[in-house]
Amino acid sequence: MRIATWNVNSVRQRLDHLLTWLKECRPDIVCLQEIKCMDDAFPREPIEALGYNVVTHGQKTFNGVALLSKYPLDEATPRLAGDDLDEHARFIEGVVSLKSGVVRVACLYLPNGNPVDTEKYPYKLRWMERLREFTKLRLKTEEPLILAGDFNVIPHARDVHNPAAWANDALFKPETRESFQALLGLGMTDALRAVTDDAGQYTFWDYQAGAWQKNWGIRIDHLLLSPQASDRLVDVGIDKYVRAWEKPSDHVPVWVDLDLEVA
Repeated sequence: MRIATWNVNSVRQRLDHLLTWLKECRPDIVCLQEIKCMDDAFPREPIEALGYNVVTHGQKTFNGVALLSKYPLDEATPRLAGDDLDEHARFIEGVVSLKSGVVRVACLYLPNGNPVDTEKYPYKLRWMERLREFTKLRLKTEEPLILAGDFNVIPHARDVHNPAAWANDALFKPETRESFQALLGLGMTDALRAVTDDAGQYTFWDYQAGAWQKNWGIRIDHLLLSPQASDRLVDVGIDKYVRAWEKPSDHVPVWVDLDLEVA
């Protein structure tokens, strides 16, 4: 089973890119972030024509997440528990039945948190705390669980071209990285780091200052695996070539292959 994540930065603007990539990569489950549209405006038909079931949690102009699955979704639950007043469309969880049970996939778009001297940064840290509580609860089921999405977290200095330039950024502040490590400390595995320690494994390049051409990137799109999922890890890939397409997203897809037998 191939499970992928991609911040498409407006699904309607990147629809041709998305369809091309879906045909080339052939993922079984896809987590999309920043779809930037309401549910009824999501371009379902051409995606469904490729054999995907589609569920969305949209928001006008901003945020928005979607799950695409080649297999029926037994459940699809929007919103991250822990704050009934949080109206941002940043989270959706889906469940797919397997011969051995189920696999749970949570698609998330974690808050950016900048500027750090505003309410945006405490909101980011609270959101991360809510994600840890969700993960604690799900890990008790001892089922394969994948947290996939744009975490807006640079976990380590090797995950950024110029660490010093990001020292005071919400994505790289010590409190942010500590919170991410606390999530891993629950028993989750950073899929990419399970297969390579190499630096330069970037998933995002800014549109400004020729960042793509200079390879001034950062790694902020992650797939985190529960023990029952990490035990089945076969491969991880970053589809960097997508960033070179005309009018691309500033993020690229990341995927994992898991040895899971689908019913």
